[in-house]
Amino acid sequence: MNDSSPAHTVGVLLAGGAGTRLGLGPKALLPYRGRTLVEVLAKTLLDGGCSEVVVVLGAGAGDVRRAADLGGYLVVDNPEWASGMASSFRTGVAAATHGHNVMVALVDQPGVTPAVVARLLAAHQAGRVTAAGYAEAPFEGGHTTKLRRGHPLIIDAGLRAEVAESAVGDAGARRFFKAHPGLVEVVDCSDLTDGADVDTKDKLHLLGD
Repeated sequence: MNDSSPAHTVGVLLAGGAGTRLGLGPKALLPYRGRTLVEVLAKTLLDGGCSEVVVVLGAGAGDVRRAADLGGYLVVDNPEWASGMASSFRTGVAAATHGHNVMVALVDQPGVTPAVVARLLAAHQAGRVTAAGYAEAPFEGGHTTKLRRGHPLIIDAGLRAEVAESAVGDAGARRFFKAHPGLVEVVDCSDLTDGADVDTKDKLHLLGD
């Protein structure tokens, strides 16, 4: 079995942000489907086919550990969470089992489902990065010509160190993608979700179901 198979992909859930723009505390603890958002998203990665899940906490880590049932996952703290998402990204990648691919997901994307995770795992090719793509706003007539690259995304085992090293501030892997566009495969997931995140109060409706 090679490292590109679903059984060798570790989910890394970035849940360290303070949710400053939302103003409701750490987004990991937002209520969703009778549980906390961090619990639902971690289970989504597992149910979709990741072999294990690493949850990266930061802001309010103690509160999240007490309030959320994360016993089935490897939970790690990022003491540098305030420096931006990249530090949580590096923390999660470093904690994932060595030699395995990693699927990086964001805790504030409630629309991500096991079907999205499974589609990305099935599409991934060794030596590449596989990212979920979401349709840009459609033109009149319902047609769109462009996909917006988003999360979750799979980083192949052989690229983990280089991608993590390139991550700075809130840019995550963006610098790596810009430098190596030929290594990135964008998989259309628009029929499954729009990839929206809960960043501001006008997006709280995404948690309504």
